[in-house]
Amino acid sequence: MIGEPYNDVVREHFAHPGHAGDVPDGAIGYFEDQGLRIRLSAEVAAGVLNRLRFRAWGCPHVLAACEEFCRRYEGRPATDLEEFETARIMEDLAVPVEKTGRILVLEDTVRSLGQAIQDLTDTPRE
Repeated sequence: MIGEPYNDVVREHFAHPGHAGDVPDGAIGYFEDQGLRIRLSAEVAAGVLNRLRFRAWGCPHVLAACEEFCRRYEGRPATDLEEFETARIMEDLAVPVEKTGRILVLEDTVRSLGQAIQDLTDTPRE
Protein backbone atom coordinates (compact mmCIF):
# COMPACT_ATOMS: atom_id res chain seq x y z
CA MET A 1 0.00 0.00 0.00
CA ILE A 2 1.51 3.34 -1.03
CA GLY A 3 2.06 5.76 1.82
CA GLU A 4 1.63 3.09 4.50
CA PRO A 5 4.10 3.99 7.29
CA TYR A 6 4.40 0.46 8.76
CA ASN A 7 5.02 -2.85 7.04
CA ASP A 8 3.35 -6.12 8.06
CA VAL A 9 6.24 -7.13 10.36
CA VAL A 10 6.00 -3.87 12.32
CA ARG A 11 2.23 -4.21 12.63
CA GLU A 12 2.55 -7.83 13.81
CA HIS A 13 5.23 -7.06 16.41
CA PHE A 14 3.36 -3.98 17.62
CA ALA A 15 0.08 -5.89 17.93
CA HIS A 16 1.63 -8.99 19.55
CA PRO A 17 4.76 -8.07 21.50
CA GLY A 18 5.52 -11.49 22.97
CA HIS A 19 8.64 -10.23 24.75
CA ALA A 20 7.18 -7.14 26.42
CA GLY A 21 7.77 -6.98 30.15
CA ASP A 22 10.62 -7.70 32.53
CA VAL A 23 12.76 -10.64 33.57
CA PRO A 24 12.65 -10.61 37.39
CA ASP A 25 16.15 -10.41 38.86
CA GLY A 26 17.63 -10.28 35.37
CA ALA A 27 20.47 -8.21 34.01
CA ILE A 28 19.21 -4.77 32.94
CA GLY A 29 20.24 -2.53 30.07
CA TYR A 30 18.69 0.92 29.83
CA PHE A 31 19.13 3.90 27.55
CA GLU A 32 17.21 7.11 27.05
CA ASP A 33 17.68 9.58 24.19
CA GLN A 34 15.60 11.67 21.78
CA GLY A 35 12.55 11.31 24.03
CA LEU A 36 12.80 7.50 23.81
CA ARG A 37 13.35 5.06 26.62
CA ILE A 38 14.28 1.43 26.14
CA ARG A 39 14.87 -1.09 28.90
CA LEU A 40 16.05 -4.63 28.17
CA SER A 41 16.23 -7.40 30.75
CA ALA A 42 17.80 -10.82 30.39
CA GLU A 43 18.09 -14.10 32.21
CA VAL A 44 21.49 -15.55 31.48
CA ALA A 45 22.64 -19.04 32.43
CA ALA A 46 25.85 -20.71 31.33
CA GLY A 47 26.50 -17.75 29.04
CA VAL A 48 23.20 -18.14 27.15
CA LEU A 49 20.41 -15.54 26.89
CA ASN A 50 17.62 -17.80 28.12
CA ARG A 51 14.97 -15.07 28.33
CA LEU A 52 14.85 -11.54 26.97
CA ARG A 53 12.20 -8.93 27.68
CA PHE A 54 11.79 -5.25 26.84
CA ARG A 55 9.97 -2.12 27.84
CA ALA A 56 10.01 0.72 25.34
CA TRP A 57 8.52 4.16 25.14
CA GLY A 58 8.59 5.30 21.52
CA CYS A 59 6.99 4.92 18.12
CA PRO A 60 5.74 1.60 16.66
CA HIS A 61 9.05 1.15 14.80
CA VAL A 62 10.97 1.29 18.08
CA LEU A 63 8.67 -1.18 19.83
CA ALA A 64 8.79 -3.53 16.83
CA ALA A 65 12.59 -3.28 16.73
CA CYS A 66 12.78 -4.26 20.42
CA GLU A 67 10.51 -7.25 19.82
CA GLU A 68 12.57 -8.28 16.79
CA PHE A 69 15.79 -8.02 18.81
CA CYS A 70 14.38 -10.28 21.55
CA ARG A 71 13.16 -12.86 19.02
CA ARG A 72 16.54 -12.97 17.28
CA TYR A 73 18.76 -13.10 20.35
CA GLU A 74 16.84 -15.21 22.87
CA GLY A 75 18.59 -18.56 23.13
CA ARG A 76 21.89 -17.26 21.74
CA PRO A 77 25.19 -16.82 23.59
CA ALA A 78 25.37 -13.54 25.51
CA THR A 79 28.64 -12.78 23.70
CA ASP A 80 26.59 -12.39 20.49
CA LEU A 81 25.34 -9.06 21.86
CA GLU A 82 28.73 -7.60 20.96
CA GLU A 83 27.91 -8.17 17.28
CA PHE A 84 24.47 -6.55 17.33
CA GLU A 85 23.86 -3.96 14.63
CA THR A 86 20.61 -2.28 13.70
CA ALA A 87 21.01 -2.41 9.90
CA ARG A 88 19.27 -5.78 9.41
CA ILE A 89 16.40 -4.89 11.73
CA MET A 90 15.93 -1.55 9.97
CA GLU A 91 15.76 -3.34 6.64
CA ASP A 92 13.33 -6.03 7.82
CA LEU A 93 11.05 -3.47 9.47
CA ALA A 94 11.36 -0.99 6.57
CA VAL A 95 12.30 1.78 8.98
CA PRO A 96 12.52 5.12 7.16
CA VAL A 97 16.02 6.59 7.08
CA GLU A 98 14.84 9.62 9.06
CA LYS A 99 14.18 7.30 12.02
CA THR A 100 17.70 5.83 12.04
CA GLY A 101 18.64 7.75 15.17
CA ARG A 102 15.64 6.37 17.03
CA ILE A 103 16.55 2.79 16.18
CA LEU A 104 20.17 3.41 17.17
CA VAL A 105 18.88 3.93 20.71
CA LEU A 106 18.17 0.18 20.69
CA GLU A 107 21.79 -0.48 19.74
CA ASP A 108 22.95 1.63 22.71
CA THR A 109 20.57 -0.28 24.99
CA VAL A 110 21.89 -3.63 23.76
CA ARG A 111 25.43 -2.43 24.57
CA SER A 112 24.21 -1.42 28.04
CA LEU A 113 22.68 -4.87 28.54
CA GLY A 114 25.89 -6.57 27.41
CA GLN A 115 27.85 -4.50 29.93
CA ALA A 116 25.39 -5.37 32.71
CA ILE A 117 25.76 -9.07 31.90
CA GLN A 118 29.55 -8.73 31.88
CA ASP A 119 29.45 -6.93 35.23
CA LEU A 120 27.38 -9.76 36.73
CA THR A 121 29.75 -12.37 35.30
CA ASP A 122 32.79 -10.55 36.70
CA THR A 123 31.27 -10.23 40.17
CA PRO A 124 32.70 -12.88 42.50
CA ARG A 125 30.10 -15.08 44.13
CA GLU A 126 30.21 -15.84 47.83
